[in-house]
Amino acid sequence: MVYLRVKCRGRGTCNKKGPGGTCNKCGERPTGGAWWYRFRFGGRIIHESTRSRSKTVALQAERARRRQLEESWNGINKRTLPPTFERASTEWIELKRPHLAPRSVAIEQQNLVHLRPVFGRMLITDITAQSVSRYQQSRLSGDASPKTINLEIGTLRAILRRHRLWANLQLDVKMLATRDNIGQAITHEQETKILEECNRSRSRSLYPAVVLALSTAMRYSEIRLLMWKQIDFIGKRVWVGASKTEYGDGRPIPMNGRAFQVMTMWAEAFPKRQPEHYVFPTEKYGAAGDDFKPCVHSTDPTKPIGDWKEAWEAARKRAKVSCRFHDLRHTACTRMLESGTPLSVVATIMGWSPSTTVRMSRRYGHIGQAAQVEAVKALEGIATNVQTTTSKGGVHQNGNQIEGEKNAEALTQ
Repeated sequence: MVYLRVKCRGRGTCNKKGPGGTCNKCGERPTGGAWWYRFRFGGRIIHESTRSRSKTVALQAERARRRQLEESWNGINKRTLPPTFERASTEWIELKRPHLAPRSVAIEQQNLVHLRPVFGRMLITDITAQSVSRYQQSRLSGDASPKTINLEIGTLRAILRRHRLWANLQLDVKMLATRDNIGQAITHEQETKILEECNRSRSRSLYPAVVLALSTAMRYSEIRLLMWKQIDFIGKRVWVGASKTEYGDGRPIPMNGRAFQVMTMWAEAFPKRQPEHYVFPTEKYGAAGDDFKPCVHSTDPTKPIGDWKEAWEAARKRAKVSCRFHDLRHTACTRMLESGTPLSVVATIMGWSPSTTVRMSRRYGHIGQAAQVEAVKALEGIATNVQTTTSKGGVHQNGNQIEGEKNAEALTQ
């Protein structure tokens, strides 16, 4: 049923119960308003407004709404045309946004910057393995790295998988081969030079950040977003916050003597620090006095430092060491493995999942030649004993074999 609903000047909605079809509450004839429909479906009352002043439209809306409910109840889905990649990618990124970190969203959006000019106007059903292969070749010729191209294909895969289309392509689309040996472990001599230059840097937070990276193997973002509530000075450990992987979130990392000493001295620079304040806050640097002595100002502990890019690059170049900040994590991992630390313990500190531990240990563990020599020496004693015993047994065996052959020759003669 449909009916006209008019807001009453008195209370609620107007009716026609008064004389001459007027409202018995306000005394006026109902005018304007909107048509509503009301019917029962599946044991419930469906009572909704059509937002229309046309009774004909209201009747059509009631029938359409009833049919929509009947089709939904019986699992009948209306066929729709496949969207273009432009539209599908927009819908996908909006669905993923609540579940991704801001950095991950930025990476996915950057991937779409390269994907949309090629696939944007195509229907997602028209994307073939051949078109994906041509895209890979085009990006390679444009000097894009294989790892970057694989990230972009991963975004394309996620969008097509949402529409149940990737299964038709996955057998023919192959990811490009990438190198896992890009990182390096710096030597102790290089570490000393870098720490000396970091200590001379105008950015006072660079030195403790580098020491913390070398002593805990934490990632760049984990250090940058560290809060004081995550540092346990009594238990001498650091609790990692949000991490790149699920297994890295909230992991505790013990602080060695050097890290504990440096972080204690760094904490003394913030006597009014609060648990929710950032360990490395954003701040500005300038020069004061006639001698232009470097000074710090505009420190805001409620915001983390933006980055150490300029300060790190300047310190690294002064030290004449070619490495990335992330190589400090490679260095910490390598030293733990060379010291004989069990792989399971290293994986826990690094925040690796069980399924990727072996692969990650090969990527991050740059075991030196000296460590390999020492590892082989551990087998030397056992190998010597076995070789001596085998040699003696071999002599007796060869002697018996020769004697047996002579007897056989005598019998044949």
